[in-house]
Amino acid sequence: MSTGTQEGSRWPSSDLLSNRRCISFKLRLWCLGALLVVASLSTIAGPKWLPSFRNIAHEAGLTRTLPNGGSVSKQFIIETTGSGVAFLDYNNDDLLDIFLVAGPDPKDPSAVTNRLYRNVGNSNFVDVTREAGITKTGWGQGLCSGDFDGDGFVDLFVTYWGQSVLYRNVQGQRLEDVTAAARLVQDRVRYNTGCAFLDYDSDGDLDLFVANYLKFDFANSPKPGENPYCWYRGIPVNCGPRGLAFDRNLLYRNDGKGRFTDVSEVSGIAVPNHYSLGVVAGDFNQDGHTDIYVACDQTASLLYINQGDGRFEEEALLRGTALDENGKALSGMGAAAADYNGDGMLDLFRTNFSDERETLYRNRGSGEFDDVTRQVGFAHNTRFVGWGCGFFDFDNDGWKDLLLVNGHVYPEVDRLKIDIRYKDRPILYRNLGDGRFVDISEQSGPALVERHASRGAAFGDIDNDGSIEVVVNQQNEPPGLLKVERKCQNHWAIVKLVGKAPNRSAIGARIKLTAGGRVQADEVRSGGSYLSQNDLRLHFGLESATSIDRLEIKWPNGCHQDLRHLQADRIHTVREDCGARPKSSRSKTDAAGRS
Repeated sequence: MSTGTQEGSRWPSSDLLSNRRCISFKLRLWCLGALLVVASLSTIAGPKWLPSFRNIAHEAGLTRTLPNGGSVSKQFIIETTGSGVAFLDYNNDDLLDIFLVAGPDPKDPSAVTNRLYRNVGNSNFVDVTREAGITKTGWGQGLCSGDFDGDGFVDLFVTYWGQSVLYRNVQGQRLEDVTAAARLVQDRVRYNTGCAFLDYDSDGDLDLFVANYLKFDFANSPKPGENPYCWYRGIPVNCGPRGLAFDRNLLYRNDGKGRFTDVSEVSGIAVPNHYSLGVVAGDFNQDGHTDIYVACDQTASLLYINQGDGRFEEEALLRGTALDENGKALSGMGAAAADYNGDGMLDLFRTNFSDERETLYRNRGSGEFDDVTRQVGFAHNTRFVGWGCGFFDFDNDGWKDLLLVNGHVYPEVDRLKIDIRYKDRPILYRNLGDGRFVDISEQSGPALVERHASRGAAFGDIDNDGSIEVVVNQQNEPPGLLKVERKCQNHWAIVKLVGKAPNRSAIGARIKLTAGGRVQADEVRSGGSYLSQNDLRLHFGLESATSIDRLEIKWPNGCHQDLRHLQADRIHTVREDCGARPKSSRSKTDAAGRS
């Protein structure tokens, strides 16, 4: 996140008032131009179906407040970065459950604030935190999921400032803390943030990447206004990240017996040191090995390219994903990957700070990227501080749309009475299918004009009806659960991959789907968004196509499976068995998710 200094913040001081007026005039002209562009794009888009998103969290049973530092002011940076959220099916009933991460309760620091909600059908959830055995407290940050022990039940890694926790899923009944047994106890306090399970060494089991933000402790951190990095537009605020020490990222190799070994140094992950936050993994250069992208705050973002021999090379600058098109390091928060333009390659999106643009990097092949932020229509929303983000096809037209959630790091910003606010609304971009997006946020229902201090966001289909919901972690409030009130009538398919042990989650598998004359591609991945976890199942919009012509799967072990003539409006469960036909396990009308 970005900070200014009292003397040299990103806004001019009072003795440069004339320059400030000039900047303001130019800014108004630029905004007018941006509005004309948006209006033009809206005309081009035509009278397409518009969604109406509603926040159904309260009626769904998601009612507990998620504490995270102060709401009027924040004294330390640790209060600003939490927290993430996950969609996961922990009890294997084919209904997505929700895990929410939070900070300590200021009234009772010993109280458990993370929540696990079980999906009981019909978009209803019940709190099962206590019965699941979740007892860890502290400054929770993020999480990622994957079946690390190959028993068929998805496990969970939760990051903290302090000591992170590995939860082993015990037959869908409870989550057991196996951090010590797995040899994941850290030798000192760390500010762990984003994470992802991945099989980086292609040995079949899931390894673990953990990003680290910076070195922080309460006793030695400066207070608001105590040094030049503790000011924002003339207001004293919490300090950092500038002025605070970097820390290194971590990679743990799964040794295959429920234990991990720290291979950060030998793998090349430990260098360089940046302010690391959101993590998204994927095979960005299509060489068969999983790479790792890390959104970094006020430092160049990182792209670790897997060399295929147990080592990574950090190549973000060489490949075009470190900086913006002007060569500037931005304040990266969240990250998402998808093939937004239908060319079969994974592109990268990053959320940033206010007075910065979101960033979209188009993959032009072999993992080489171009910053196409302006060209696609993302250049005008500069007053938001973006966090959780994800590509999803809300109208099932076969083109990945994009949603990001927002909220400032400084509650004190509301004192300025400007257009930048502490609590703010989400942004929804519709993919026009021609390489451009249009902002339809304010025409897309009441949930998209609600203002919150949002952080993590996860995407998944909670009622198995082919329409994607979004769960949002909101600081010092109950979470949000965004659902489209009336579904679009386009067709869809969801593919659930079940790999062979030990990678039963099929993380790293790649799908190519052909339907209606179009080809779509995606990968199963752990982590992503901002410190969050999306549904491990893959959703595809099919528009008017009533069947899938061809479904090609490349499993993480290199096995290829080719399936043909599958019905639309189904959840297809495909088990790793090269040559087998999938069972159509869910119908379009089965909103409760039962056979």
